[in-house]
Amino acid sequence: MRLWGRKTSVNVQKVLWALEELGLDYERLDAGGAFGGLDDPAYLAMNPMRKVPTLVDGDLVIWESNAVVRYLARTYGDTLAGRDATESGRADMWMEWFQNNPYSQFIALFYQMVRLPQDQRNANTRDHAIKVVSEQFAILDKHLSGRPFVAGDQFTMGDIPVGSALYRYYTMEFDRPDLPALAAYYDRLSQRKAYRETVMTSYDSLRPQAA
Repeated sequence: MRLWGRKTSVNVQKVLWALEELGLDYERLDAGGAFGGLDDPAYLAMNPMRKVPTLVDGDLVIWESNAVVRYLARTYGDTLAGRDATESGRADMWMEWFQNNPYSQFIALFYQMVRLPQDQRNANTRDHAIKVVSEQFAILDKHLSGRPFVAGDQFTMGDIPVGSALYRYYTMEFDRPDLPALAAYYDRLSQRKAYRETVMTSYDSLRPQAA
């Protein structure tokens, strides 16, 4: 099994986290960002979107990070995809929620706080991103007040997309709302070895002075 993608990409981190949770053997190849390679003909033959991650497992080539996580969970997982259709449906729902709601503004916030040079940052863009992300995470906080993980009492693939963002959310320097259930959830995720090794990693190389 081979995975293409730089380890500082939050979307690649989703897949790395799933691979480590499942204890699978794989090889990761740097691609994207400073490593380039996304326009190479060989890569385009696998992934015409010119993005990472891309996973090759035998004859299967699969891209789009959430699709890769679902594939791994359903192919190699015991309970990662959910113990039954109900739990799997809940996990799927929260994967879609993160992708369709806070994700774009979370990325905008990360660019405003980390990736862009100071003279290219926009306070209005930053503040709007904080507002949207805070409102969306308040929804998740309310949901988590009665359960330890998004799909219920067990960690599932549904925790991976939003969990992959929470390390950066809690380590960027801005005023966050008091969301106690979300903070407790982040603490629970932080106790997982696979999470610490794949998600809780430095993103300093993405700052403009490191370019």
